[in-house]
Amino acid sequence: MTIETDYKLIPKSRATTPLRWFLRTGWRHLIGLALIVYAVFPIVYILSTSLIGSADIENTSALFSRVTFDNYWALLDFSGNTMMRVTSDAGATGMVYADNPFDLWYVNTIVIGITTSIGSVFLSALAAYAFSRLRFKGRRGGLLSLMLIQMYPSLLGLVGIYTILSAVGRVFPVLGLDSSLGLIMVYMGGSLGTGTYLMYGFFNTVPKEIDEAAKIDGATHTQIYYGIILPLVAPILAVNVLLSYIGVTSDFVLASIILTKPESQTLAVGLQSFIADPYSKNWSLFTAGAVLAAIPIVGLFLYLQKHIISGLTGGAVKG
Repeated sequence: MTIETDYKLIPKSRATTPLRWFLRTGWRHLIGLALIVYAVFPIVYILSTSLIGSADIENTSALFSRVTFDNYWALLDFSGNTMMRVTSDAGATGMVYADNPFDLWYVNTIVIGITTSIGSVFLSALAAYAFSRLRFKGRRGGLLSLMLIQMYPSLLGLVGIYTILSAVGRVFPVLGLDSSLGLIMVYMGGSLGTGTYLMYGFFNTVPKEIDEAAKIDGATHTQIYYGIILPLVAPILAVNVLLSYIGVTSDFVLASIILTKPESQTLAVGLQSFIADPYSKNWSLFTAGAVLAAIPIVGLFLYLQKHIISGLTGGAVKG
């Protein structure tokens, strides 16, 4: 038995050359490398600034010219005092102790971020399940209202939010100004519309026959929701948790209006005090605090990574 094989010779004119490789594939690698450098450079610059002494940052132009962890130790000094450089009117500089409840800022940020993200995702999932599976009067109008409300900038409601919290705080101080619970309630209400509409599309990708089969077996709506639907939509839940946590922990405007006492502030508001004074800007402490603030976000992203990719693409490929 003879096996015949046809060999096709590649003409010399079509042989791979460096120029031909660059025109076909190389330019894509070049663009990818440029995007990586563009994304990584700010992170490297922040790390370099955080590792430079506060007295040397203005006279330093090279990255990692001096490496010291004094800024991190200063922030992690739980005594509440931080050495900060100040400049007098005569131009003299010196180091003084300043109040720095960094540990409180860190705890406040994590508590507010986790509570808001879990609470908003829980409420959004309930609303999305109702819009997706139940048929009731006003369902279509409710969905359209969620879309229209998201068109208005959130800055338009700052005055109203401040006024409402100020009035509520006179009766219930725990929900008023300088209250973490009050800020959490505002965040949860603001993220309910976006989270609901995002989950609504993903809930629609789950076949309704699953619900019907569970009902035939005697399952209630609660059992179907918690035992069947939520495990199937875990990717979109992970995406919403991550997006909500990042949005809450990085918010400055709303948190700075509601939280005015230093011990109740979040990292986004508290770190701004290091660079608020034009005569004593401490960029080293600011960047060190930014690096420490990013650690929970990076950890949460790595923990939810396997769900995030499928959550972002699942709604686009399922019919």
